[in-house]
Amino acid sequence: MTKRFALVPTLACLMAISFPALAGNAPRGVVELFTSQGCSSCPPADALLRELAKDTSIVAISLPVTYWDYLGWKDTLAEKAFSKRQRAYAETRGDGQIYTPQAVINGSRHALGSDRKSIEAAIANKGEGEKGNIDKSLAKTALTIPLDVTDNAGALKIAVPQGQPGQTAALWILAVSRSHNVAIGRGENTGRTVVYTNVVRRITKLGDWSGQAMTIDVSPEAAKPPGTDGYVVLLQAVDNGRPSVILGAAKSDGL
Repeated sequence: MTKRFALVPTLACLMAISFPALAGNAPRGVVELFTSQGCSSCPPADALLRELAKDTSIVAISLPVTYWDYLGWKDTLAEKAFSKRQRAYAETRGDGQIYTPQAVINGSRHALGSDRKSIEAAIANKGEGEKGNIDKSLAKTALTIPLDVTDNAGALKIAVPQGQPGQTAALWILAVSRSHNVAIGRGENTGRTVVYTNVVRRITKLGDWSGQAMTIDVSPEAAKPPGTDGYVVLLQAVDNGRPSVILGAAKSDGL
């Protein structure tokens, strides 16, 4: 059963040769899957994310949450920061919808994480739709800023071009572990072994973007800390300190 609960109104919120990190065109979609090892509805969504990740034009990442740990199994990959990020998205949208499995697409829309049709529709129609969408005009800015990421022996150089007047955003790097097999010993998924794809292990803010062209250098230790295989770079608008529309994205090879 899909797990849902509403956001409390008073909830506080957060959150060597050079070569391009992402070949070809900029990604057409960023899919963040909020999942939990303690949720019986999540394995189909985890499997779908694994399929979506095979599409090089999609940035597909898993962010395991902590709030179902009390059901009998403590999620071995979950971070409180991911739970806070999901809650902050719900505040930004204003719909209070927090559940697992939940896919947030381009930082602006959400869908059931196992519903491929709805996720693909959200990717294709960045500014359209009603329920589960932030301001339509703002949503249309999703993935309109191309990021130029070069990797020189693990050291990254990220170039952000000039944007439109008044545009601002934060630049983030997410360290990612490509695949985790987890044997679940208790709770709703007792006895199942689930494969988790592109699991975020660390989120680091690199700086603020004021709409002017800028370049940032990132050390290998920050890009791919021990235990990770790659990285995702996000240029994300901010709404009162909360994450909003993803304006630009890139990922390392193999994710």
